[in-house]
Amino acid sequence: MDNAAEEGSDDNVIIVTAQKIEQRSTDVPITISAATGERLRELGVSDLDELSNYVPGLNIQEQSANNPGVVIRGITSDSGSAQQAPRVTLYYNGIDISRSRGSYQDAYDIERIEVIKGPQATLFGTAAAVGAISIVSNKPEPGFSGELSGSYGNFDAYTVAGHLNAGSDIIAGRVAFAYKRRDGYVENLAPNQDDLYAQNQLGIRGSLRYTPSDDFTTDLIFTYDRQRNSGTPFISGSLPTTAGPADPFGPAFLGGSPFFPEILGDDELGLTRDVYDANFTFSWNFADEWTLTMVNGYRNFDSNEVFDADGSVATYLEFAEDAEGDQWSHETRFSYNNGTTFRGSFGWNIFREDGSQRVPLATDEVTFLQCLFGSVAPGVPCVSADGIPAGVAIEALTNGAVTAIPYTLEFENLGKNDSYSVFADGTWIPIPELELTAGIRALIEKRRSGYRAFAPNSVLAGVPLFPVTDTAGQTFRTEDSFDAFLPRFNILYRFSDDVNGFATISKGRRSPTVDLDATSGPNGPIADFTAIDEETVWNYEVGLKGSFGPVSGSLGVYYQTYEGFQVSVVNPETGLAETQSAGSAKNFGVEAEVSIQAADWLNIFANIGYIDGGIDNSDDIADNFRDARFRLQPEVQAAGGFTVDYPINDSTRFFMTPSITYRSKIFFQIPNDPAISEDAVTLVNLRAGLSFADKQFEIAGFARNLTNENYLLDAGNTGGAFGIPTFIPAEPRFYGVQLTALF
Repeated sequence: MDNAAEEGSDDNVIIVTAQKIEQRSTDVPITISAATGERLRELGVSDLDELSNYVPGLNIQEQSANNPGVVIRGITSDSGSAQQAPRVTLYYNGIDISRSRGSYQDAYDIERIEVIKGPQATLFGTAAAVGAISIVSNKPEPGFSGELSGSYGNFDAYTVAGHLNAGSDIIAGRVAFAYKRRDGYVENLAPNQDDLYAQNQLGIRGSLRYTPSDDFTTDLIFTYDRQRNSGTPFISGSLPTTAGPADPFGPAFLGGSPFFPEILGDDELGLTRDVYDANFTFSWNFADEWTLTMVNGYRNFDSNEVFDADGSVATYLEFAEDAEGDQWSHETRFSYNNGTTFRGSFGWNIFREDGSQRVPLATDEVTFLQCLFGSVAPGVPCVSADGIPAGVAIEALTNGAVTAIPYTLEFENLGKNDSYSVFADGTWIPIPELELTAGIRALIEKRRSGYRAFAPNSVLAGVPLFPVTDTAGQTFRTEDSFDAFLPRFNILYRFSDDVNGFATISKGRRSPTVDLDATSGPNGPIADFTAIDEETVWNYEVGLKGSFGPVSGSLGVYYQTYEGFQVSVVNPETGLAETQSAGSAKNFGVEAEVSIQAADWLNIFANIGYIDGGIDNSDDIADNFRDARFRLQPEVQAAGGFTVDYPINDSTRFFMTPSITYRSKIFFQIPNDPAISEDAVTLVNLRAGLSFADKQFEIAGFARNLTNENYLLDAGNTGGAFGIPTFIPAEPRFYGVQLTALF
């Protein structure tokens, strides 16, 4: 650890590695929010979406572990397409895991999580178009230690987690795990189906550290992450259930499809997901002032999620999403630091991924055509007021003459993406008060897309039920290559030993999309290729950071301009999400954080973020996009609370962290629709308890959403393209008790 790290270790300033070296967070000339594992424990946070409530400018929407939406400063990254690039880099122990369907990572045995805002391509690669999230797990250390914790709460929720560490100064190992299980919090009236949003997941991590000398450290980390969660509650806002009128916060009747379980992957709604991750890193101080670092990673994910997209009892829009992917990465970085006037790094990075997204539909032709057009039996509703689906009603009306006609189709997009880049970043310190930084990443990428579809004609309509072109057993392919230069410039000025000011200019880029599907040609199906230009953003930012006495904090103001802003919209003709360019956009915002150590036993914290952004209002922008706010972008986001850690006697302490989080209104889609939005949400959370025997044992109570506020996690979705938007209720009040033992 360098001197800066040693100086920061005794106060409430966190040591971070956002610039690939250990620094106090106040010495980093970019806006960064960081939380240690201990801080996560104090807040009662066990997942990234929970953490986002406490980070201004960050919003993580975990629709499922297979479909997380990561939003930094109002810009969302959540596409499941294998052909489209992410906007936010997620780093796990130095490895890019940004592909949406493979990016979810449970937060257990964590050293720290850093949220770095603004384009960070020079430091975190091309996917960091609007920012990066870096998750760093605890590494093995000398000695023997361990932890075991368990909790139990409402909805029959229980967790078991812990770690075991053993080793010497030369070699040490660590095993950590977390198992979480919970009943669903949305009642599902459908027989043979579980209640919705039940949780059943396991994470295991094994780490090995080898340190033969002070100059050489190598880490080998293996991680396995598994989910067997029940279905996502896509609840119709218009189609009733057997329990009464449609109610996003009431029971659902999601039965899925009785047809083609082999096509969907299961006859029950839910998620089956497995992720395997391997990471090999070493750092070698091979000469005075020089360090060589190599980071190598492999990640494999395989997920299948079966969901009821119409949100009702009708066998109408019954889908699955089967996503697979392999990712390989390598980075070599040479770093130089003379300790006084210059530090910098240069190196290269290779990133390769091979992925696919298969989407099958299983439906009943009678129900589908009746619900969509009312063409089979005029006057029969898709779902009656007493919850009878159209297919059942028509069969009864015709005395069994018209019965269900099972129908299935599927389509699949494939992506093979290679990125090769070189980078250099340097900081000159002409005087102790001033640091000037410049960096650039130059990249070449090759993006290869594939597409295939099986879309037979329906019996009743004579054409495919979806406007999807059958590729007649063929897989169409195309490819393209791109290059880019992504710079950053930073100034850090030390007004005093306690207060720093900074300014930054950086460029971000979301890769072009090589969008490929199929269309009908004169002699059969042909490839239909659409090139969607890259999205670029320039970020301009100034701020102050300080830590003096008991107070630490930061204030940042940013302005961003976008060209070729890419939006994901649902095509009303197909019901499928597709990427389009909405033109230019702008983003202005202010973020502030403060922490006050009011006493040895009392810390007070607060933060706030303000964003005024959206697509421009100009003549060259389509009317449906013009002047729209970004998806999932609140105007104001804030959090506050305090942490008490008070000694009752020499070995017993009382601790408590109550907190309040606030998020203003958000829209769930572009174009904005007031009916597909959520008003302001205020949540109250609490964790409190006692620790004994010098913190070796702990008992704590916790509550999230203490006031049991009803609010939406998402709305619109696939059903919205068919005139029946669905709504996903967010978590209700969760509470329980947790026991922890350290040894």
